[in-house]
Amino acid sequence: MSRWLLVSWVANAVTLGVTGLVLSGVTFHHSVGALFASAAVFGVLNTFLKPILKLLTLPFAVITLGIVWFFVAMLMLWLTDLIVPKFSIHGFWTYVWATIVVWVVNIVVDAILSPRRGRRSKAAASAA
Repeated sequence: MSRWLLVSWVANAVTLGVTGLVLSGVTFHHSVGALFASAAVFGVLNTFLKPILKLLTLPFAVITLGIVWFFVAMLMLWLTDLIVPKFSIHGFWTYVWATIVVWVVNIVVDAILSPRRGRRSKAAASAA
């Protein structure tokens, strides 16, 4: 459990760090501590609040074909910005792009950290 928590925290730090490097409107005020604090808050919000919000917005997700969940993800970044003083995102469009960058980087990080899925799929395919 603690190993998963540490890996998740580092993965969130990498994701937010890359987002800060790619987008000039995302800043950590030159502080690695702010990056790790942001990663911790972002992880807690995504673990506890995001599933609740996704459940509450499920009817809207059906109507909008899931687009509303993009705004739920953007809300997680906005709340992280509100909670962590040295982390800031400037402007609505920066939030939009930051949400997209976080999504893409999470896909890459997940692929790197979960290589077993790929091996199982290849092993299952070769066995069939």
